[in-house]
Amino acid sequence: QVQLVESGGGSVQAGGSLRLSCAASGTTAVRDYMGWFRQTPGKEREGVATSRLGGGATYYADSVKGRFTISQDNARNTVYLQMNSLKPEDTAMYYCAASNSGGAWYFGPLSTNDYDYWGQGTEVTVSA
Repeated sequence: QVQLVESGGGSVQAGGSLRLSCAASGTTAVRDYMGWFRQTPGKEREGVATSRLGGGATYYADSVKGRFTISQDNARNTVYLQMNSLKPEDTAMYYCAASNSGGAWYFGPLSTNDYDYWGQGTEVTVSA
């Protein structure tokens, strides 16, 4: 099993920045990719960014390209999401997720269906 714990959410004005963290524990060998997803009430959870552990492929949703950056600290089993130039439409609950896909995606790197473990989420609110 893998446990994921997010932190770093909060409230910020438009144009501001936040950095989310996701600390992983448990059987680390079962994780190939770790990524971030977000969800607002009444909408489906959507992929934001994901990257292969140890380096390699990184994927971003078009809506966050150039503003968000995903990074890793393998020594601390932690994944970060640096969010800059935040917009009110970035307001959501953000979830960390881990995938065992090994890059062989059934639905895609930013599809919730390809992720096996989920954190509880951290809330981000961006005011205009």
